[in-house]
Amino acid sequence: MNGLVAFGKAAVARLFGDLTADLLIGLLLPSSHSLLVRQRRAGLIVSRVRLIAMTFAILTPLWIAIDAIAFTGPVCIWLASLRGVATLAFIAVALGFHDTDEVGSAHRALLVLQIIPTAFFTASLRVLYLYPTEGTAGMVAAGYAFLPFVMVVGLSVFPITLVEGILFSGPMMLAVSLGAVVGYPILPFNSYFGALWLLLLLGVAATLAGMSQLHFMTALVNQAARDLLTRAYTRRVGEELMEMLYVAVARADGPIAVAFIDLDNFKSINDLFGHEEGDRALRMAAESLRLMLRRNDVLVRWGGEEFLVIMPFTDCEGAYKAVQRLRSTGLGTRPDGLVQTASIGVAERLADSCEGWSALVERADRRMYTAKERGKDQAILCGDITVLFESQPKAATAAVSKAKMGHGAKMATSVHDSDLAS
Repeated sequence: MNGLVAFGKAAVARLFGDLTADLLIGLLLPSSHSLLVRQRRAGLIVSRVRLIAMTFAILTPLWIAIDAIAFTGPVCIWLASLRGVATLAFIAVALGFHDTDEVGSAHRALLVLQIIPTAFFTASLRVLYLYPTEGTAGMVAAGYAFLPFVMVVGLSVFPITLVEGILFSGPMMLAVSLGAVVGYPILPFNSYFGALWLLLLLGVAATLAGMSQLHFMTALVNQAARDLLTRAYTRRVGEELMEMLYVAVARADGPIAVAFIDLDNFKSINDLFGHEEGDRALRMAAESLRLMLRRNDVLVRWGGEEFLVIMPFTDCEGAYKAVQRLRSTGLGTRPDGLVQTASIGVAERLADSCEGWSALVERADRRMYTAKERGKDQAILCGDITVLFESQPKAATAAVSKAKMGHGAKMATSVHDSDLAS
């Protein structure tokens, strides 16, 4: 299976150049994006929804004057009423949706933005069908037929995936199809097939444009958010993600653990072997740390040779398993051939009664410094349990088992099993 996956990724790289398999999946499915990309994309979608809604709220009632010139009697009254309702709906969207980092809220905003003109288009077709028009009125009525195309093309301004493009162009597709079933005229098209075909082509073009925006945005976010040397998140972005994850976990009253990792005797590498060797050691350590992460874990370069691993919905037992994985993989070797060691401090929200993400990180930081003072090459876990990487593996395991019995009533079920490691 691993060979097949590797072959697939190699084939994608050959076909699409710098567009890797992971990026390609991200352009197809919204669920595959990183937490930071989801956050940035949600905010961008909502801001553009509000902008477009306010623009339509201004333009929609202005067209009443043109309807009053072209139509008379009940047609004008009905169309003016529909425009009034649509205007109020657009104002509600512009004012009702606020800045958010949740993709679900962004999806709701974009869906409502599509439903309002779809309902207006369907109702206006009904009015124009009941009251046939010709001449100048017929020309103005033909303009209503272009609303589906305007809305579908408008999807191109949003950073969307292929699946989202299909879903959000669906309401207008259904509205035109409904008109075909009922028999409403779609002027100036001679057939519904022609209208649907053009709408489909424009939907494909708009979706591709949205996917291009998404690809560009993802590249910018990743470039700005990650440390160039280690490819871990920068501290600024790490603090933002830490706060966001902490709030989400605390809202669910769940556990969240962090591991503060400091490479031992790293300064001596730069002093004795030069900064290039120091950079190589950092890259090797970061790559080893990534091997212990699950899909939702976050690796942050906190500063210099310090790293922070954020493990949402992970209790003390799960954090211990993560440390054990790191213990088995190691952190690479130093230029002198010795094994690179680290001092690690672990803290967990519930077990350590930390109010706020900064207190959680500070607790892990203090334990890391305690590990340094006690001789390095060790981890201090929740409850100040010490794991000596080389000298006392069995004693450490027994100590953790004893601690688990003491803290078992407080600890939530861990989801950080070793078979989930990436």
